[in-house]
Amino acid sequence: MTRAAPLRAAACRPPLGRSSRAGGATVSRHGHPSSVSDKGYDTADFVAGVRALGVTPHVAAKQRGSAIDGRTSRHAGYATSLRRRKLIEEGYGWMKDTGGLRKLRHRGQAKVSALFTFTCAAYNLVRLRTLLAEPAVALR
Repeated sequence: MTRAAPLRAAACRPPLGRSSRAGGATVSRHGHPSSVSDKGYDTADFVAGVRALGVTPHVAAKQRGSAIDGRTSRHAGYATSLRRRKLIEEGYGWMKDTGGLRKLRHRGQAKVSALFTFTCAAYNLVRLRTLLAEPAVALR
């Protein structure tokens, strides 16, 4: 069982197009910002642009031809980022499968944003039920 924390500060943004790479999340811990993104952002122009802004790119590296070099991947924070990404993706997977966000039935930014917020709250309630459950007592 994973001990994922509830989703916080989730925001629904309009799409920027298939070729846009402006949507990576920026996280700041211990005073140094990092950009957390998936393999689709592992391109030389995105990584160089993020580094030019003074942000560490925590991008999932591709198997071949990755723009992430040893400056980023050798640190413990990069490995932690990859492990934490799995916990975050579980929430989005639940929202698409169970929460009904795979195929939206609403149109307009306000309606979609309200549905996304409601689905995040429902996911948090489901997770809270699991996190607060008493552990089963082993019978001998």
